[in-house]
Amino acid sequence: MRLPFPLFHLFSLLSPHSQTTFYSPTHSSSSRGVKSFKTNNVDITVFKKIGLSDKEIKVYLKLLEYGAVSVRSLAELTELNRGTTYDILKKLQELGIVSFYHQDTKQRFVAEDPEKILKMVENEKAKLEDAGEKLKELIPELKSLQDKEGSKPVTKFYEGRDGIRFILDDVLSLTSEEKAKEYYVYSAAGVREDVYAAYPDFNKKRVKLGVKAMAISLSQGGGTYGLDERKWIVPKDGSKENMTYIIIYAGKCAFISLDNNRSPVGVIIENQMIYETQKTIFLQLWNSL
Repeated sequence: MRLPFPLFHLFSLLSPHSQTTFYSPTHSSSSRGVKSFKTNNVDITVFKKIGLSDKEIKVYLKLLEYGAVSVRSLAELTELNRGTTYDILKKLQELGIVSFYHQDTKQRFVAEDPEKILKMVENEKAKLEDAGEKLKELIPELKSLQDKEGSKPVTKFYEGRDGIRFILDDVLSLTSEEKAKEYYVYSAAGVREDVYAAYPDFNKKRVKLGVKAMAISLSQGGGTYGLDERKWIVPKDGSKENMTYIIIYAGKCAFISLDNNRSPVGVIIENQMIYETQKTIFLQLWNSL
């Protein structure tokens, strides 16, 4: 069923910070004696937020101002053609904010009480809240469709510091929902600085969420910040600058490195089997250090 107005506007209807625009149409002096528009100071922002177009707003406000009028008269008042006016009236009737009756064989249209618009918004808000609760119940089932063990791996690419921050947010968000609340890291010195620069308060937020980390540094450096442990592997061939920062977490593996321009790039592979394999290798290495 087609919703009467865009859902994403519902909760901003009464925002005191909304930009205000005003409806101020112009009329020619030859409009058959029609009096000038009185509602030029009406704030129409809220009408736009519930999905009404400028023409629909114009028709509704004219009906409020002039009361019951025919399609022909309304077309003259709004300076729209009769076909467009009739189509708009049909939509406003569907929304429940305009009605009609017959008088002297003519169809006349009238605006409903403006409070009906508020009621319409409240009804849609209630529907959204109900849909949100049902969606919460569906999330585990939807995730099971996405995360079937053995399914084809999903690979996602990210660029720049914003992309790296997205990866780190994903790490915290998903790991904080896990029972163990723990992830595993191969920390490469050549990339570490860019990772921290993308998310300066990452460890502070991690500790606040109660997320633990086990890190194997692939060179000297790196410290602990709370709820984390670190061990070191110092390469003998001086190749630390060419290594990749790897995070193993919540059914995923994230690989962060630098491109030829020294800009950070990241790849996330979503696959339970790959995750379990990488986790097993990490823990075997951890226990041997």
